Amino acid sequence: MVMSRRAAILLTTLALAACHSGHGQMPGDGESRQPYAAIAQDEVLHLAGNEPFWGGEVGGGTLTYLTPEHPDGVRVAATRFAGRNGISFSGTLDGADFMLAVTPDACSDGMSDRAYPFAATLEIGEDTRNGCAWSDRHPYTGAAQP
Repeated sequence: MVMSRRAAILLTTLALAACHSGHGQMPGDGESRQPYAAIAQDEVLHLAGNEPFWGGEVGGGTLTYLTPEHPDGVRVAATRFAGRNGISFSGTLDGADFMLAVTPDACSDGMSDRAYPFAATLEIGEDTRNGCAWSDRHPYTGAAQP
């Protein structure tokens, strides 16, 4: 079986996230072999990252990607996949494949006093962006949004 580049990136990202999550397990190891269910299908995730600055939200089959160059955001279709230690979204953004992996892990944006419940890794073509994620059901703690 030949694995697509996108699938290989997803598996690598989720595996690395599992190593960094402090649980010490690889996706599929341990007691649960069920898809990750802590983030509901109807949940909207908010995203924030820096260096380079980016953000947005994903849910309902759509990724809205924000950058300083696109403050109103670019909206694209996003396909959701639930792995064993997180979820991912994939699609095409500005003519390049993207893969967004969201995993349970304490996350800091490095610029505020907020603590986020999820780490986010966004691959757009050959570029990788790291950030944090949260939702209304899984809010960040610390300083409020300005």
